[in-house]
Amino acid sequence: MPMTPAWDFAHGPVRCQARIRTTPEDFRVDEVLGFAADGAGEHVMLKVEKRGANSAWVAKELAHLAGVPARAVSYAGRKDRHAVAVQHFTVFLGKRTEPDWLEYSHPEFRVLAAARHRRKLRLGALKGNRFSLVLRELSVPASMLQPRLEHIRRQGVPNYFGPQRFGRDGTNIERAAAFFSGQMSIHDRNLRSLLLSTARSLIFNALLSSRVRDATWKQILPGEVCMLDGSHSVFHAEAVDGGLSARAQSGDVHPTGPLWGRGGIRPSGEAGALETRVVHEYAEFARGLEAAGLQASRRALRLCIGDLQWQSTNDRTLRLEFFLPAGAYATAVLRELTDTGIQDAGEADAHED
Repeated sequence: MPMTPAWDFAHGPVRCQARIRTTPEDFRVDEVLGFAADGAGEHVMLKVEKRGANSAWVAKELAHLAGVPARAVSYAGRKDRHAVAVQHFTVFLGKRTEPDWLEYSHPEFRVLAAARHRRKLRLGALKGNRFSLVLRELSVPASMLQPRLEHIRRQGVPNYFGPQRFGRDGTNIERAAAFFSGQMSIHDRNLRSLLLSTARSLIFNALLSSRVRDATWKQILPGEVCMLDGSHSVFHAEAVDGGLSARAQSGDVHPTGPLWGRGGIRPSGEAGALETRVVHEYAEFARGLEAAGLQASRRALRLCIGDLQWQSTNDRTLRLEFFLPAGAYATAVLRELTDTGIQDAGEADAHED
């Protein structure tokens, strides 16, 4: 089993190289919750801008400022350290005196707004993220990328899990294999969760790559488990008619792949046969996920990109702006456009599985 799988490209070979994250400002993420703070309650919701800091570290700093244990601070999505990111945190204060959040000053983050809220934020409880990315030192003139960008805007991109799920050079895949085979014992809960997510992501990406290779990644096949765009609602399509095909073409519904585990709805027919063949190649991972007690779910194979816009300030620099739903990776968009050399850099990720 290759430790660093090369997933297939949907829009042909990538012939442009570029640099990303030259500065944190070149990779900006703005979290979109999709709801506002209640205005009352024992939690306070904070809107925080951070630069060069990861979410877990900021959460610990906020806990220290409020005089509460680390577990009293939560957030909806992990955001990249090598970026400027605006995200939300909740802090359970109970009857404690509230700090003057807006007056607090730190070189790596600042609180933009604070309001009372009744519930803690949980991972994945967000609508999505808006990205503003700058690609520098393009190896081809920026104007040459416009036809590809237009195609990506119309067709979307394969909804791959990003390379950060697999670690540098696929080390997380190797560790997951050792864990499932009994060669490595894991007592750290966070590491166990990471390796289970790695295994799920590997199976999903392998299935998606095979569908990209067959040019069926945005096509509904007989027996498909379909997902409604903008939701996690799924339904089984035993047969495919013109109406369903048209809905898939318009982006209203998407074919899905497995987030492997016990139970759940599975495809049948042609779609089921394709999935069974790929999962068989990763049988040890699939058995390990079931033994770990994970419940199966589905993930859309296609990622539709919201409000994709671009602007070139010169021939070798390109700014991209777009919205992605929770759980989607900006690297899935970038990899279809340019080779940025990203291996294991983190980014906004709701960890929906």
